[in-house]
Amino acid sequence: MAVQYYEGVGRRKESTARVRIMSGSGNFVINGKVLEDYFPRVGDKENILTPLDTTGESRGQLDVTVLVKGGGVTGQSDAVKLGLARALIKMIPDHQPMLRKAGLLTRDSREKERKKPGLKRARKAPTYTKR
Repeated sequence: MAVQYYEGVGRRKESTARVRIMSGSGNFVINGKVLEDYFPRVGDKENILTPLDTTGESRGQLDVTVLVKGGGVTGQSDAVKLGLARALIKMIPDHQPMLRKAGLLTRDSREKERKKPGLKRARKAPTYTKR
């Protein structure tokens, strides 16, 4: 018997997260690791769980499994947050207005700017030397 789950995809910078939520006992697994082990930084856990707190869903009644690839820590945590919000909407469509109002359904489209010729980075010029 297959378990009913709801899936949402979140992206940020170079990261992509596929988030699946289903009813369960409150497990939150990212790439085979527990949430606290995968994101040990202080604010990442609270950032990721923002959609659940906004909608008032109980953390202990939903199992969340995430497959996240690419990018760094900040991009991955924001991608997981967006994927979780999108999966919650598929599960309970009535939550869309409150998630939209909280700004959790808008993808942050900022990407890294390309390096320009003659510069060290996208905008940083080489140090000027008089002699």
